[in-house]
Amino acid sequence: MTKDFSPVPTFDAMLLPTIKALQILDGSGTNEEIYEKVTQILNLSDEVLEILHGNSSRSEVEYRLGWSRTYLKKYGLLENSARGVWSLTSTSVNANDLDIKEIVKVVRESHKNNLTSVETSDEIVDYPETLEEISWHQQLHNILSTLEPSAFERLTQRLLRESGFIQVEVTGKSGDGGIDGVGIARINGFLSFHVLFQCKRYQKSVTSSQIRDFRGAMQGRTDKGLFLTTGTFTRNAIKEATRDGAPPIDLIDGEELVQRLKDLGLGVKIEMIESVEVDANWFKKL
Repeated sequence: MTKDFSPVPTFDAMLLPTIKALQILDGSGTNEEIYEKVTQILNLSDEVLEILHGNSSRSEVEYRLGWSRTYLKKYGLLENSARGVWSLTSTSVNANDLDIKEIVKVVRESHKNNLTSVETSDEIVDYPETLEEISWHQQLHNILSTLEPSAFERLTQRLLRESGFIQVEVTGKSGDGGIDGVGIARINGFLSFHVLFQCKRYQKSVTSSQIRDFRGAMQGRTDKGLFLTTGTFTRNAIKEATRDGAPPIDLIDGEELVQRLKDLGLGVKIEMIESVEVDANWFKKL
């Protein structure tokens, strides 16, 4: 039996906070919204949130929280849409009435023949999360982390163009305060505004001071910024990006980056597999 001495909460310790987070969010939420609420409920420090999962740019909290969502889905308490929005299957569920050990036991027993390892509070538990999804996420993260800085800047340029930006230029001048490029975002073909962006191929978490430095470089040049990284953002960095009275900065972390690349089909191919099911009841009506 292997003990977990990590300061990161185990996935089973985040089961009930995940339910409570969705209740706070009125029954549904994105991965990012659930992550923010769960970390607030558990009062996790930035030091804990910055711990990475292995050699990936995904944090250990995000990784384990992904298992929490999957267990709750397999248990029948959650469902998710193709757009990545998770929701409670019943709004009347009471988190205080749920038994964590029972959830883990039921899900584990229902998948004994298809196993992989996940850490819990007191042992290594075998369970088949969506390994295919984890695999492509991790593979894409690894590729992004090995790109040359200039290649990553070109990827960001392509990503913005595919997302509807026009006149996207990579500047990347040294001494330019971290400004890597500029583009024009268009809204419904009518409104447009200039955006300065910084793209950081980063394994660690972007801090609030880096956000402030970026905003300082934006001063007098635009009212909108975009900070894109293969890593993550600290809680204070997220707060700084949306601080009242300061020019707003949109943030895209590593997880959202790989998802957007997938949605746009940039370096990611999606194969649809046809499933054919025979309806025996239909023949009985003949």
